[in-house]
Amino acid sequence: MTPAIWGGLLSAGLVMEVPTALPEEIPEEVLRTEVIVEARSPLDGSSLTAAEYAQLMEQLEDGSGPPEVSPQLRETVFLLRFRKLIRTLIPFAPL
Repeated sequence: MTPAIWGGLLSAGLVMEVPTALPEEIPEEVLRTEVIVEARSPLDGSSLTAAEYAQLMEQLEDGSGPPEVSPQLRETVFLLRFRKLIRTLIPFAPL
């Protein structure tokens, strides 16, 4: 091709320059192996270090059992759920 044709193609935008250097991008394999050194609190979203996060998680796991509920409240919830089931099966029942 002659220089006139190259000049015409370049000015028309049909031939584009190739960038000399690609933008630097961190490969996914490297990102997967990075150690996370900071975290967010599950309680209020504040920034924590890894040690503070581990300590907070230990404290939260200590009381991880189900909360104690009074027997009267437990019975009331059971009866309300039972009533809802009956109303679903028999919608015209006067409950």
